[in-house]
Amino acid sequence: QVQLVESGGGLVQAGGSLRLSCAASGRTFNTYVMGWFRQAPGKEREFVAAISWSGSILYYTGSVKGRFTISRDNAKNTVALQMNRLEPEDTAVYYCAFRGSSSRPTRTAEDYDYWGQGTQVTVSS
Repeated sequence: QVQLVESGGGLVQAGGSLRLSCAASGRTFNTYVMGWFRQAPGKEREFVAAISWSGSILYYTGSVKGRFTISRDNAKNTVALQMNRLEPEDTAVYYCAFRGSSSRPTRTAEDYDYWGQGTQVTVSS
């Protein structure tokens, strides 16, 4: 089993920034993919960003490109999501996701093996 703990959510005004972090612990893998998803009230969970083990492959959903940056520190087993120029539409619960079954990032939630409990991000207008 892998445990994921997110932190860094909160309330921010539109145009502001937040940095989410996720720490992984438990079972070890030689390589693994990390991702972020989010779920707004009344909506389905959607992909936000993903990063390969080496950090050389990055995926973003279109609405956050140029505003969000995903990064990882393999020595610390952490992944971060720097969110700049936040918009009210970014309001959601953000979930960290772990994919140990493959080294390839994907945008599909069903491909991820473990999930964090989520952290709330609220952007006021």
